[in-house]
Amino acid sequence: MMENELLERIEKKKKRLDSMRPLDAYQLGILKKRLEIEYVYNSTSIEGNSLTLDETRLVLEEGMTIRGKPLREHLDVVNQREAMEMLEDWIKNGKKKVSEEDILKLHSITLKGISDEWKGRYKTVENRVLGSRVKRTPPYLVRKEMKGLVVMINSNPKNLHPVELSAIAHQVIAKIHPFLDGNGRCARLLSNLLLMRDGYPPNTILNKERKKYFETIEKAHLGKPEGFVNFFARSVERMLDLYLNAFTPTTRGNEMLRLSDIAKETPHSQEYLSLLARRGRMSAIKIDGVWYSSRENIAGYKKSRKRVRK
Repeated sequence: MMENELLERIEKKKKRLDSMRPLDAYQLGILKKRLEIEYVYNSTSIEGNSLTLDETRLVLEEGMTIRGKPLREHLDVVNQREAMEMLEDWIKNGKKKVSEEDILKLHSITLKGISDEWKGRYKTVENRVLGSRVKRTPPYLVRKEMKGLVVMINSNPKNLHPVELSAIAHQVIAKIHPFLDGNGRCARLLSNLLLMRDGYPPNTILNKERKKYFETIEKAHLGKPEGFVNFFARSVERMLDLYLNAFTPTTRGNEMLRLSDIAKETPHSQEYLSLLARRGRMSAIKIDGVWYSSRENIAGYKKSRKRVRK
């Protein structure tokens, strides 16, 4: 399902990251702390939480209460951090198999203090997603389909790549929509558990890409998963890039530069390079809404184009 070029880049970057292990503990701690805040902010923002990135940081790092913001939104970000910490503990303890109880536990933490009556419980009435054409699983079939999802995750009968399996598990639980609330947050947590058990960094789907996220997952629900799998995989590649940049000594070749600066050194315009980045044809990272890449990535793209022409 993954595009060949994207798959090759992800495999190459994962091997590079693995070759650097064990990662420097101090650097890793700093990186994880920053990315955890970004994950919590983006995952909750996708669901409508109005806390900004800075406000999310203040709540998580300083324990502050943001004036004018609902208690629910504060609990939302605190709960997501706790859930991510639980994933870290599971991985440290060597967790390999996923159970239905694990998913219910993640949901229980997600709704802790927000809806204690429904945390860790499947829905009993039908729910729908506004704007979606897809009918969600009726309550009386939820447990059966969730058990089927767990079997699929643990047996991987189609021998999917770990990134593909993570994306499909995310999409399936989102389609089942087993809970009254917290389905999206739970789907993202589950997908991260699967990535982390295979040695990948936890993935953050950016709130700025919310529209494309929903569009591609809707098409996947309707039987065309390729778009969502590739969207998800490009997000995973972004996280690999962030890890590699944090642990690789900076050289002229791998220095991350704005595409506007790189364009000055190539025959390509900034707009063309941005198009390549958006379509996943060239390795690039989006930071605060701005695309960055490196001279090495440009050279890698040119090399891949030559292979295609042959």
